[in-house]
Amino acid sequence: MPNSSMSSKAAALAQMQAIIAGLQKHSPNAQFTLGGETYTTQDLITLFTSVIVAILAVNAAQKSAKGAVRTMRGANAKASPVYLALKRNLQGTYGTADQTLADFGLEPPKVPEPLTVEQKAAAQAKADATRKARGTASKKQKSAITGNVTGVTVTPVTVTTDAPSPAQPAATTTTTPTPGASK
Repeated sequence: MPNSSMSSKAAALAQMQAIIAGLQKHSPNAQFTLGGETYTTQDLITLFTSVIVAILAVNAAQKSAKGAVRTMRGANAKASPVYLALKRNLQGTYGTADQTLADFGLEPPKVPEPLTVEQKAAAQAKADATRKARGTASKKQKSAITGNVTGVTVTPVTVTTDAPSPAQPAATTTTTPTPGASK
């Protein structure tokens, strides 16, 4: 019999079926002394058939379990949002009424403890270190960054109007400023 910890169920099943077929073909009426016990061919076939039946039962149970898990996950996916909404509703309705919430199997919402001065300082130091490591800047710092764009050709756009508009005299040319140009 193959070592079940080292081989798959499919390999063990194939091996059991092959040994049974071999016994029936070559030794249908033989007796074997194995480990101090005597077995007939029929005893061995019965023994190995029990392994086959057990493997098939495990396969069926695993398929059934997979189906059950799939069903459970589907039900949980439908019920979870409703449960969470109800839980928030009940906690909002009953607030800190411990006994009433306990009747629903819930605990009152936890109130966060205020941070100590040391914890606030540590959090600020961590935030500053993160900001420096990522190279992020505030809005003021970003607006202070100026310079010319290099490696990009900018073509100015000119607009000419043939008909005079009420706000503009006739035959005037308007030029839009070039982006990135200093003022």
